[in-house]
Amino acid sequence: MNFSLFNFGARDVAIDLGTANTVVYLRDRGIVIEEPSVVALEYRNGMPQVRAVGEDAKLMLGKTPANVRTVRPLRNGVIADLEVAEQMIKHFMLKAIGGGRGRIAGKTQVVICVPSGSTNVERRAIRDAASNAGASQVSLIEEPMAAAIGAGMPVADPIGSMVADIGGGTTEVGVISLQGLAYSQSVRIGGDKMDEAIMSYVRRTHNLQIGEATAERVKKQIGSARVPADGRGLTLGVKGLHVEKGVPREIELTQAEIARALSEPVGRIVHAVREALEHTEPEIAADIIDAGITMTGGGSLLRDIDAVLADETGLPVRVADNPMQCVALGAGRTLEEQVYRGALHPA
Repeated sequence: MNFSLFNFGARDVAIDLGTANTVVYLRDRGIVIEEPSVVALEYRNGMPQVRAVGEDAKLMLGKTPANVRTVRPLRNGVIADLEVAEQMIKHFMLKAIGGGRGRIAGKTQVVICVPSGSTNVERRAIRDAASNAGASQVSLIEEPMAAAIGAGMPVADPIGSMVADIGGGTTEVGVISLQGLAYSQSVRIGGDKMDEAIMSYVRRTHNLQIGEATAERVKKQIGSARVPADGRGLTLGVKGLHVEKGVPREIELTQAEIARALSEPVGRIVHAVREALEHTEPEIAADIIDAGITMTGGGSLLRDIDAVLADETGLPVRVADNPMQCVALGAGRTLEEQVYRGALHPA
């Protein structure tokens, strides 16, 4: 690779543009932004204007008046609304390096993480969004590689290793050796599908309609990848709208119920890892037996998911330190350390 393409400077940023959260790494400073990938649009005379981005916009989910709409511009790890994504990226870039001037002055190199299974069209949309937001040059890095670098795995060595990055929209499984992906598997299932599974279960079982924010809270507080030994586990009170009576109601959910609700998405994640192992070369598989599987992403924080994966594969499984930041940290390290720049691709 011609490294002269990458003229890195102190204003350069790496962006983990996730379905659920966007994490921004500023060269020589580290993680400077970690906020939800949500934009609130206010319509005036039929024309949308950005009212809030990130944490402020997420607080408005499900609570906006008729002229305000909350949008998540990324779905399944790729851009679904290009114009809104541009506004969101520009907002975060300005917040990280713009100094409140309202514009991005000077040259800014940007590294953006993309799902390993994304198409050329999807990658072009990400590149265009960053360029239109003010980036002078855009480079891409696959999420499994960025996650592995951020987790401190030996990606530059002739040692095989495996990473499973469970994000909001996708689960990325990568088999890595010599700074390249020997095999990658991208399935469009992650934290969002888990939230949807919880919402569907509560509606089907308790006739109660709950929103995305409530489902996410249930997942974080009592979510589990397997049923507790006592058959019940932790409990949590949940409020919502009774489907048949049309009035607010509160019910109590158990950890065992949520584990059953999450069995399908968890099963698909396990299947993706097993499929990746089946396609791994024997010499690399031998290394993985010793090193095990490293989990990153917000989904890896689901209670007992590492234990379920270990049981299903027979391999040691560990959750990386700061799993939600691993992808951004890995992309950021490509800005600062020459050894990792071979993982970048000019957009």
